[in-house]
Amino acid sequence: MTALRYGILSTSSIAPRFIAALREAGAGEIVAVSSRTIEKARQKASQWNIPVAYGSHEELLADKQVNIVYISAVNSQHYSLAKLALLAGKHVICEKPCTTSSEDTLQLFALARDKGLFLMEAQKMLFLPTITEVKRRISAGDLGKVFMVEMSQSFSPGYNVWQFDKSLGGGTLLSSGIYGVELLLWLFGDIKEIAGACSVVEGGAEDQYVLSGKMEKDILFSIKNSTRITLDNTARIYGTDGYIEIPEYWKARRAIIYRNGEEPLQIAYPCEFELKYEAIHIAECISKGLLTSPVVTEALTVSGILSLEKVLRHWEV
Repeated sequence: MTALRYGILSTSSIAPRFIAALREAGAGEIVAVSSRTIEKARQKASQWNIPVAYGSHEELLADKQVNIVYISAVNSQHYSLAKLALLAGKHVICEKPCTTSSEDTLQLFALARDKGLFLMEAQKMLFLPTITEVKRRISAGDLGKVFMVEMSQSFSPGYNVWQFDKSLGGGTLLSSGIYGVELLLWLFGDIKEIAGACSVVEGGAEDQYVLSGKMEKDILFSIKNSTRITLDNTARIYGTDGYIEIPEYWKARRAIIYRNGEEPLQIAYPCEFELKYEAIHIAECISKGLLTSPVVTEALTVSGILSLEKVLRHWEV
């Protein structure tokens, strides 16, 4: 098996969660971290017990010890950093959304193929045991025929104020809408129709939205997200024989199945670091010589951003 020696590009808030998950899973070693300043990089390297700190991402990418990078920078930097990493000969794991456009995403996957390198959008949700069990039960017909899905998510951006800066790829749709859209794609196939409405803050980034649309086989969906109010943060999948409820579906530890005329059945997979499942998957893919994930496929990643582009084009008119 190839020994994975990770470089962490950016000291964002999700980076320590990935580092902790990777270490718990034993799926790679963290050898370096980079930030926009050497002071910040050294501070985080000390805090996260990483041996080498760099004051620029370019310096990290020149490190021959590093053979894979995890990119957790702001959305607008995903494409440029991933491209630089691939050109430097590194495998790339890029936080969702992979890029802010379908064109850029397609270019990255083409470059990765040309270089013989692994590229994957970090979509932790699709590796969670709760979510994979939900998919298995839907496929087995536990809900009968599915006709409707509804999801809601709310959060406080905290110190991540860049999420309200459109020039940095901010807005709740790219950062959080990708969860709902890619879950739908993974469970039910193509999105046939999608539209929505949003409210925006100064600078043009949306701080809440409502999406609705239609999948294959007449499955209707709605996705809500807000930073203004607290929603119930739950996904519900409705079929002719019952429904499944998934609290905090984007990091699901449990789900409840309500079948018509039966007692509710709870599925539970508690864990401390939910990103460990994708970390294990990455290591397995690279050990097999794969260039893309069979779960978070190129097609799924491209379809996800294409769906969000449709919505954004309407909002920007």
